[in-house]
Amino acid sequence: MSGKNVDEIIQQGIHGQKELKPEERKRFLGTIRERIIAVLTQPQVRDKEVYHEFLNLMKKHPQALLFTNGNMEYASLKKYIEAARVNKIPYKMVINKDYNTDIGLVLAYEYAIDKEEIFLEKKVTNLKVANVKEKGSLAKLASWLREKRHEVKGKSNS
Repeated sequence: MSGKNVDEIIQQGIHGQKELKPEERKRFLGTIRERIIAVLTQPQVRDKEVYHEFLNLMKKHPQALLFTNGNMEYASLKKYIEAARVNKIPYKMVINKDYNTDIGLVLAYEYAIDKEEIFLEKKVTNLKVANVKEKGSLAKLASWLREKRHEVKGKSNS
């Protein structure tokens, strides 16, 4: 019986195969954290702009798998599924009716890589302060930020 006692076999027959880290698997769409390259949350996936860093990671890791949250609208997932197809990355739509995770997409391997930081954040480039015509608190703040920016530029040029 290869080391299993009768009680373990009966329990396995009743409840199914024991699963490693079931809470992690629920959150990360069927995989475990140590296998993950990158994660996008549901709001990030719904964002109109594509996370180019995620797309670049797909290109960089062609042996990876893409797990998509099947509880989300396909329209939000479509841009990433298409990128997976282009990069020949297999994808799997995971639907868990008993657990709603905050995760929208997971790019992972079938083995552990233990990457420290898996959550991607949108990089803010060229923060621009809008031209504010009203003289409220926001306008004062915008004016103050512009002054500080000019001061910093002036110091760096000297």
